Amino acid sequence: MLYVLKVIYSTFLVPPGIFLVLLLALVIRLFRRQRQGASLLLSFTIIFYLCTIPAVADPVIRSLEARYSPPAAFNGDVIVLLGGGATMDTPNIDGHGHLSGYAANRLLTAAQLYHRYKLPILTSGGKVLETTGTEAEISRTILLGLDVPDDKIIVENQSLNTTQNAEYSKKLLDSHGLSQPVLVTSAFHMPRAVLQFQKAGVTVVTPCPTDYQANVHSLVSWFDFVPSSGALTNIALSTKEYLGLAAIKWY
Repeated sequence: MLYVLKVIYSTFLVPPGIFLVLLLALVIRLFRRQRQGASLLLSFTIIFYLCTIPAVADPVIRSLEARYSPPAAFNGDVIVLLGGGATMDTPNIDGHGHLSGYAANRLLTAAQLYHRYKLPILTSGGKVLETTGTEAEISRTILLGLDVPDDKIIVENQSLNTTQNAEYSKKLLDSHGLSQPVLVTSAFHMPRAVLQFQKAGVTVVTPCPTDYQANVHSLVSWFDFVPSSGALTNIALSTKEYLGLAAIKWY
């Protein structure tokens, strides 16, 4: 009984579920007065519902994540770690600032790769907003706490987007005599990141995707049709990535 109550309140009393409930209530109320307007609003509500369920969101983001798999062997000479968001002044064990969940997953993979292959790590990511932390610097501090030596860390702290990640990293790679990066970023972001690095002149890139948002194999259950904020986030991430892929020719 408690489980059923938890599902009900966590689904329909918090976003996005509560918005669906309010939209349906508005549709019912409007249907009595203006059926055409109610039909349009109902169509919007259905589209919004589809964007909030894992049954739709997981295949969409999986279409990006499935493009690359972690390689069986690594022949690179440097690990390039892309940032993915950071707080500025939150207290950390070794200082201030935390990485977002996406960026933290990327960093853990980079640290694992370092301890296995002893390749240097180039951390890429600047201070995107006035209210955010400098991603590369925070990554460096955390890597030091994970027993990665300081002389094995190269910091690129100026980039504000994936295009600049690639361009500024290329300059640092050239200055350090490195040319075969193992690229670490979220699986959904990897297709765009690889293209941006190739566009910047990094011709040999070994993708190492991490931070998967959906299972590799689809296991559909009734819960996949329940609205969730995570599904809505995955739709937003996927939309952003596909728009970015379309815009790479110009930016």
